Order: sequence, then structure tokens, then C-alpha cells
Amino acid sequence: MIKEQTILIIDDEPQIRRILRITLEAENFKVIDADNGRDGLLLAANHTPSLIILDLGLPDKDGSQVLEELRMWSSTPVMILSVRNAEDEIIHALEKGADDYITKPFSPAELTARIKANLRRSQAKEGEPVISNGSITIDLTKHIVLKKNEEVKLTQMEYKLLALFMNNIGKVLTYNLIFKSLWGTASPENAQSLRVFIGTLRKKIEDSPARPKYIVTESGVGYRMKQL
Repeated sequence: MIKEQTILIIDDEPQIRRILRITLEAENFKVIDADNGRDGLLLAANHTPSLIILDLGLPDKDGSQVLEELRMWSSTPVMILSVRNAEDEIIHALEKGADDYITKPFSPAELTARIKANLRRSQAKEGEPVISNGSITIDLTKHIVLKKNEEVKLTQMEYKLLALFMNNIGKVLTYNLIFKSLWGTASPENAQSLRVFIGTLRKKIEDSPARPKYIVTESGVGYRMKQL
């Protein structure tokens, strides 16, 4: 862990901010916070945080508007932490530029793990040729995939799908984003094909495809590769 990485919390609930501060400071993060969108944007501009935790239900402006304004000038990872759990809300936030979405009530341990995964992903070098996660390694230059140091033979589409996940470890990928990456269009007609490719890829990289530990389903939203 890099010392004094700064986490900005934008949430109007004092109790949530207090819990997050205690949890994150115990992990050696520096924490700054705001209880409204305007002050949150000012802190983001003045302090250049490593990651932002953003609530959607803010008193002065909706969190989705804050996210849109942030994305006009900042690529800082943004994790939504909200009581809103409707699929369309989650999908909208992710497609507007959020890197992750966690609903309240939440597990502090899971939140911390996902913060670290998002930070690792954001700090990875662009175009890094070799990426490892758990026992899986992908060489993006040689197009070679290894599991426990043994080569795994993938079809072209399986490889493309795995490369997408390995480049976005810890990030929720919506169905539309995956559709566009694989087929160049966000057509829902590709949903069945995607399920097939996810299934065949899991058979090749998971120890137990029925209980996947790498590629997990985010119900109604998409998929996420867990950091292992």
C-alpha cells in the first residue's frame, strides 16, 4: 500500500462518513470528506484524491450529476456507494463513468477490498504487456494465457473476453460495455452469445466453473473479475 493515498468521500450521512473514515484510516489511507456535491467537486479539484466514494442522494445535486461533472476533467476512480439498488440506476452510473457500485448497507471489508482493487487497476501501466491475477496470467503481446504456469488454449472470442476482464480487474463491466468491446455494438441480441462465451471461458480458467472465483456475475448489470 502506497502511504497516504487520499480517499475523498462525498456523502451527506455523518454516520456513513464516520464509519468510512475509521475503516479507511485503519488501512493507512488519508481521508477527506464533503456532505454535498459542490464541496465534493471543490475538494476533488484541490486535493487530487486517489479515489472518490460518491453517494447518489446528495442534498444540493444528484450524485449522477456530480459524476458527470467529474468526468469532464478527471479520470480519478469513482466508486458509487448508494442505497439505490435498482438495476437501471446501477447501469446508468457505470455507463456514465463510475468504476464500481456498492449498495448500502455494505460490508466494510468488501468495500476496502474493492477500493484496493480499483486503486491497483488505476495505477497499472497503460498497455502493460503481462497481467497476472491469482493463478491466471495473460501476455497481451504474445497472446498467451497461462493457468498455474500451464498454457490454456482459448478461442479468439474467449481470449478477447479474458483480455477485457484482465485489463479491468475489480471493475464491474456492464453488458453494453462488453457487447461494444466484443462486437462493436450494444445490441442485446448478443446476450445469449455472451453467456455462452462466459460459460466456456469459466470452464477453462476456473477450478470450479459452477462456483466461479474469477469472473463473477453482477446480477442484472454485467460481470466483474475479482482481484485474487
